[in-house]
Amino acid sequence: MTMNQDWQNFLAQHGATIEAGVVQRFGGPLAELNATMQGTVLCDLKRFGTLRVSGEDAESFLQNLLSNDIREAGSTRAQLSSFNSAKGRMLASMMIWRDGDGYLLQLPHELCEPIRKKLSMYVLRSKVKVSDASSDIISLGLSGAKAQEILRKQFGELPQQPLGVAQAGQASIVKIAETRFQINITSQEAPALWTALVLHAQPVGSVCWDWLNIRSGIPFILPQTQEQFVPQMVNFELIGGVNFKKGCYPGQEIVARMQYLGKLKRRMFLAHLDSSELLQPGDELFSADMEGQASGMLVNAAPSPAGGYDVLAVVQTSSRETQTVHWKSLQGAVLQFLPLPYSLPPN
Repeated sequence: MTMNQDWQNFLAQHGATIEAGVVQRFGGPLAELNATMQGTVLCDLKRFGTLRVSGEDAESFLQNLLSNDIREAGSTRAQLSSFNSAKGRMLASMMIWRDGDGYLLQLPHELCEPIRKKLSMYVLRSKVKVSDASSDIISLGLSGAKAQEILRKQFGELPQQPLGVAQAGQASIVKIAETRFQINITSQEAPALWTALVLHAQPVGSVCWDWLNIRSGIPFILPQTQEQFVPQMVNFELIGGVNFKKGCYPGQEIVARMQYLGKLKRRMFLAHLDSSELLQPGDELFSADMEGQASGMLVNAAPSPAGGYDVLAVVQTSSRETQTVHWKSLQGAVLQFLPLPYSLPPN
């Protein structure tokens, strides 16, 4: 992953502890999580990288590869989408928005280079270039009750709808939720914007943004979970990441069959675990009904302001309904299920 060294130096000078290019914290992690829950916080989003897909065939190229209808990602609207294997299993989940004549694809930084290479294999004779724009584009997250007011003073008009996009000079602002926004800006302009925003918001490490995504029920595929889930298992069709009316893309038949003919045996749930041990995406989950087989898998995990971890977990729905689900073994920490912020369809 490339990270703009000047920007990294700027954040370090402003108190950031950075490991492997990602801001871990500015102070105490628990205080930052509490601020995320109760206050207004500012986060550098280098946890994610950004690919640029440009060229006159960019739209048709992405339309043939991704689960969503790229034609709906215009200058005023971002979208979630996935890149799947031929078997319909997710290789990456991403947020996409227009940038000039091309598209920006934001996904966890560990997957940027592997997915850039994989997408590039499909270019063939298309007039398309897939490049890593991670060091050129700085994405900042602002979350909390005052986020809207702070950004309105800074930029003026803001997007109204979730995943709406507003342009303000060189910046684009994506509305993630009512109190949560992402600002994408050039690396040259980022220090001045950070300096302005940090007057009104507490800077926090990347786990705080991870926690917000988890509590919002928004999954991100990571190297440990590639090819583990069809999109519906992680509720991707419920949060607008799949379009069932568009044409073919890798895995499309399987994703469509699951939607219209199949019975989905696994779903993603929100849960809390009281554990001081490190929880990792890809950790298996167990329940007594599965006779030694795993009944689920952690998708994402982040420390919780309440202690322990909050997680997104794909679990056998029958096990979720009738059993106690444990982390790593039948003797492991118990998943305490919490309501998601959106409804799951009946089985």
